[in-house]
Amino acid sequence: MAGLRDIRRRIKSIQGTRKITRAMQLVSAAKMRKSQNAVLASRSYASVAQSLAGKVADLPNVRAELFRTYPKAQKAAVLMLSTNRGLVGSLNTNLFSQLKKLEADEAGAKLEFITYGKKVRQTARRLDKKVIADFEKSDRAVSVRDVYPITKLVTSLYKSGEYKKVFIIYNHFYSTLSQKSTVSQILPFKDDLITTDEAEDFESDYFEPSPAYVLGNLLPRIVESRIYQDILESNASEHSARMVMMKNATDAAGDLISDLTLTYNQLRQAKITTELAEITSGKIALENR
Repeated sequence: MAGLRDIRRRIKSIQGTRKITRAMQLVSAAKMRKSQNAVLASRSYASVAQSLAGKVADLPNVRAELFRTYPKAQKAAVLMLSTNRGLVGSLNTNLFSQLKKLEADEAGAKLEFITYGKKVRQTARRLDKKVIADFEKSDRAVSVRDVYPITKLVTSLYKSGEYKKVFIIYNHFYSTLSQKSTVSQILPFKDDLITTDEAEDFESDYFEPSPAYVLGNLLPRIVESRIYQDILESNASEHSARMVMMKNATDAAGDLISDLTLTYNQLRQAKITTELAEITSGKIALENR
């Protein structure tokens, strides 16, 4: 029966797809656990480092290149972090939703882009955005060393005085089921949680050998930790979203196989019943001769 053969082929095809999605789910789950551990382990350090920069920035008579502001600058730089591959739901699409909001908020500035990840690179070029730098995103676990070139570029762009602000757009990890695209300002340093009273608790005399020397070495490391943390957040979001997508695909394939198996059994039973009815009818006809 053609219908039964078609259903058997379809079941076999879906079983093959289910094996693939199941394998991808397991791989994503392993990567997810590692990336989640990494992001949670470094989150406190990055937060304290950013808070420290905000406090020091409020100190009187403390000067550093990265504390300077350039209100007359006409441009702003945007570092965008995305995935290399798909199967992550709306994770990458949401980044450009945040970009639209940023463009509205910074309407007076010309935005130029630094891309990290194939998906954002492709979309930025398709939308004719000006990409001033592109960094390859590795699929292996990221290290602080990988962030050095990005940090060097970001800090040199800001110190040039051409850019009044530097932003980063990335996916912030909240939980396995929750990730949110986020816009955050990297430079100039700011910390809205720091009050003037708290800033006064810091004294410039605490710096040895001098504030300029200490800050000249400290501030780039703080920028570095900030970018590194946001890359970890983005990676944890990616692997979590892909694991959930693959689990949903695996479950959907299982449900479809169950439905098709039920249909197959019903058709097979109907065929057997029809054949038995024909045999019985034939027997009765022979007996009545």
